[in-house]
Amino acid sequence: MVPLTFRQIAERLSGMPLPAADLVIGIGTGGIVPAALVAFHLNADLRVITLNYRDEHNQPRHEEPVVTGMPSDLDLEGRKILLVDDVSVSGKTLGTALELLKGHEVKTLTMKGNADYVLFPEIKECVQWPWKP
Repeated sequence: MVPLTFRQIAERLSGMPLPAADLVIGIGTGGIVPAALVAFHLNADLRVITLNYRDEHNQPRHEEPVVTGMPSDLDLEGRKILLVDDVSVSGKTLGTALELLKGHEVKTLTMKGNADYVLFPEIKECVQWPWKP
């Protein structure tokens, strides 16, 4: 397992050319802290969409991700959206979230895995995130 610190993540984030975005949407639960860091970095609004797909052992608990929380104040009209999650391997969670945001200008960012922007593309192993015990 590869340990990463907040400092390493912040330094990588500072050096990465990110798209213009005025709304960051984090995918909860794993994407909440990364989305907060990105929203702070971009000086953008932050909202969270909560999806449930994997259990605490990283095994799928449903055939497809299930939406369990949607903000009531999610105004998307004319917004440039950056959708953030910690990891995307199969793409199912990002895909479900993108479907919810269909018809809007959306780019994706993950800490590792597959997205439009990937903070640590070189890391293939599991990561010990500083926000997880």
